[in-house]
Parts: sequence; C-alpha cells; structure tokens
Amino acid sequence: MVKPSSPKQITTPPRKRSPRSRLTTPSYSRLTSPPSRAKSAKSVGGSPKTPIASRGDLFKIFKSSKKKSPKSIIKKEILKLDVIANDWNYQTTPSKGKKNKFQCDRFIPVRETMGEPSEQLRIPQRETGKEKYLNNNEFEYQEKLAEACGVSLEKRILAFNLQPPSSQKDDLRQLYNQPIKLSTIQFKRRILTSPERILDAPGLLDDYYLNLLDWNIKNMVAIGLDQCVYIWNADTGDVISLERTNPSDYIASLSWSNDGDYLAVGTSDGDIQIWDVLKEQKIRSMLGHSARVGVLTWNKHIISSGCKDGSIWHHDTRVAQHKIAELVDHTSEVCGLKWNYNGNQLASGGNDNRVNIWDARASTPRLTKNNHVAAVKALAWCPWQNHILATGGGSYDRHIHFWNVSSGARVKSVDTGSQVTSIIWSKDFKELLSTHGFPDHNMTIWTYPSLNKIAEIPAHESRILHSAISPDNQVVATAASDENLKFWRWMYNSLIFENNQSSINYSGKLLYDLYSKLDSVVSLKVYI
Repeated sequence: MVKPSSPKQITTPPRKRSPRSRLTTPSYSRLTSPPSRAKSAKSVGGSPKTPIASRGDLFKIFKSSKKKSPKSIIKKEILKLDVIANDWNYQTTPSKGKKNKFQCDRFIPVRETMGEPSEQLRIPQRETGKEKYLNNNEFEYQEKLAEACGVSLEKRILAFNLQPPSSQKDDLRQLYNQPIKLSTIQFKRRILTSPERILDAPGLLDDYYLNLLDWNIKNMVAIGLDQCVYIWNADTGDVISLERTNPSDYIASLSWSNDGDYLAVGTSDGDIQIWDVLKEQKIRSMLGHSARVGVLTWNKHIISSGCKDGSIWHHDTRVAQHKIAELVDHTSEVCGLKWNYNGNQLASGGNDNRVNIWDARASTPRLTKNNHVAAVKALAWCPWQNHILATGGGSYDRHIHFWNVSSGARVKSVDTGSQVTSIIWSKDFKELLSTHGFPDHNMTIWTYPSLNKIAEIPAHESRILHSAISPDNQVVATAASDENLKFWRWMYNSLIFENNQSSINYSGKLLYDLYSKLDSVVSLKVYI
C-alpha cells in the first residue's frame, strides 16, 4: 500500500537582508546644535539603497527623540554657575577643535585683552638705578615712542595740578611785563549836602586876603573874630577866649603849631604873637613887620610870615633874635603861604598874581609862575605826591592849576567858575575839595587827575573866606562873610571813631549817625 504523500509545502528561500542602518537617537555634542531636517530625513530613509523603516519603528524613533531634545540637553549642561569662584561666568564645556575665549566683566577692561597696539603704549616708568637690569633696545624704543606721542617718561600723563613755570624755558620778561588789568570795586558813597553843626561867628571880617581859621591835631578850632581869638574844643564843646590888651588892632592871621600846643597870631600892626593855649597866656611877641601879617605857617620851630608889603620872614622861636631870613620877590601883599610835608620847600602866593617856590635855605625863588590873572590865596601840596602843588586864583581868574615843582611844568588846569578861596587834598582818596567865593559860594569835590566833579554843595549865602580840615581828614570847617562857621562831613573812614580825636562831640555824644540828611548819592571807583 502506498502511503499517501503529504502535501508538498511550498517554501520560499530566505531573502538575504541587506545590512540595515541603526535607527538610534543621534548623539550631538553639548555645544552643537541639532542637524537640520533634511539631514535627518536623509539618514532615516533618504538613501535609495536603504530600505524604508516601518511605521512602528518611525514612531518609536520620533518618541525617543522627543523625550530628549538637544536644546534641553544644552540648557541643563550649560547653566551651571560656579558660585564660589566666578559668579559672573558660565561653566561651559568646550567643544573639540575650538578655543575657549577669555571671559571678563564688560565694565572692567583687562589689559591683556586689549590687543597689541595698546600694549605697546604701556610705557613703564623708568626708575633710577634699574637701567642696567633692563634691555637697552627696549628703552630706546620707549623713548622714541614717547617722543613721537609727545609724552615725557619722567612725569605722568594725567595730573591734577599744573606745573609751575620754569625760569629756564620761559622768558620772565614776556610773562610778567603784560599789562595788569585793574579790577574795580564800585560802591555807593554818600555825601551830606547839609552841615552837621553851625556856630555863630559875629565880627568875622569880610576880607579875602586874611587867614582867620585853623584846626589843630588836638581837635581844637581857632577863629579870629575882630580883635579876639576864640578856641572851640570839638571834643567837649568848651570855648576859650584869648584876651588881648591892644584894642587898636585886629586879628589878621592864625596858625597852629605842629604839636597843637601853641597858636601863632598875626595882627594888623605887624606883630606876631605866640600863645600857650592850655595856660591861656601869651608867651612871646615877635615884632618887625611894617604892615599887617596876613598869613602864617609853621615848619617845626620855624614860623614863616607873609606881610602886606610883599616880604616873607622866617622866625626861629627858640632864640631871642627870631628873624633868621627874609624873602623878597612879591610886589604886593602875600596872602598865601604853605610849607610842603617834607619841610624843604615853601610855596607863596600874592596879590601880584604870582606863585613862587622857595627852597628852605634859599633867599631867591626856585620857580616863579605867572599864569594866574588874579590874586593867589589858595595853596595846597599833594599829600601822596610831594612834587605836586595846587594853586587857585581870585575872582578874575577862577582857575585851579596843578604844578610839578620838580620839572616846573603845569600838569593840569580846571576852570571852577568861581573865586577860589582854599584847596584841601584828601589823604585817603585821590580827591580834593575847593571852596569858592563869588558868584556861587559853594564847595566842590574833584577827582584827581581826571578832575571830574563828584559833588557841588551850596554851602553859604555869601562867599566862603576860610576853611580848615579835622585831624582825621573827614570833617571840613568853613567860615564865610555871613558870619557862620559850618562843619561838613566829607569822608567816611569808619563808623566808630576812637580816641575822641576823629569826630565832633556834641553834648558828650559821638556822631554815629553819618548817613542822615542825604541829598546826593554818587558812585566812586577805587583801583586795587
């Protein structure tokens, strides 16, 4: 019996499988970005020789790549801070083939990272004694580089203080011969247009050629009224009268000594008397003049007197024979006489319209000026320039001339418009005050040398005959033919005066109210 054969199984021979690429998650470096989609697609199934993976395998690949993305890997690995050492630097793992760049704070530059050109400008300071340890070529290169850049190796480039000028390099004549710009300080100066005090002066002679008012260094005012001499103490307000025995003559001139203890009095009969004011008695009488003595002036122990006959005598008060010199040049009455501050020159003015300058030991005038056309009574020497003399003419002249007695030249001139009776210089400012007679009867304050008019004060109702200044050069006393003696505040050096010698005391009170009755305000420039 034949066994039935089993059905023949059809078997397919096993297909040779080509080596299949492994579909695994691509491994990337920590500092590289993932590949593009085109590249990944090519690796999955882009090659024609590579069989296409099944749908399940692709899902597994996508799911595994989604769990760990390259971005999350980089974020976890990079953001690690070294808290102990570098709080501002990220910990990074350098990739292969790339150098790690130097990390630093952006606000604090590091010299090593600034490049070679800036490194070459780092010129080290050369210290003495160390040149032998350094390379000479390096120093030569540094010197040339510093010379090209205009930098000195011996000093710092940046300095807070400028170096003082060197006398070896700079010409001091060009540096210090430049004109100096004077800075000006302007302040308001107040000038009183009303007197501080008015005293009656009955019996005052209305004579232009006499000199009947003077103020001494002890703050006492002497005035001649007809036949008597009255002395008013400005500190206490007391009045002293010097009794005279000869009623036939009258007082023609007055002058205090330099120390203020003695008063010289010239009379109409040619007598010169010396009075001790404290004892209120006459200590000496010097006769000799043939006519009235209209002007007197002191020079230490010498009294110079001007007579109506045109002669000038020098009297030595220490000896019995008092006449030591006689100066003859004027042809008419001498009405102005003044020694300079040094006591070596004497200025005289007369009714012959002449001004003479005499040396102390000469009998002939050193200079003679005939520029005035009227009598010259007002004479004043400048206190800060001993060679400057101011002279004022009478009613037909009305000019003030300024003379340089060293060269004999006339420096300045000004037309006052009125008869000039006296001139007073200020010792504190470059100013002068002039008093006038006909027709204005006023006082005028001038600047010098510009001769600008600062103020013009109507002083009296009639012409001013005499004037005198206080020992502190602040108050001016004027006497006029209206028989009034007025005191004017001219300067203000301080508000509180000391020693009771620099102000007038009325009823035991000092004059502190200096700014009352203000009628004019001027602006004055003082150069410093």
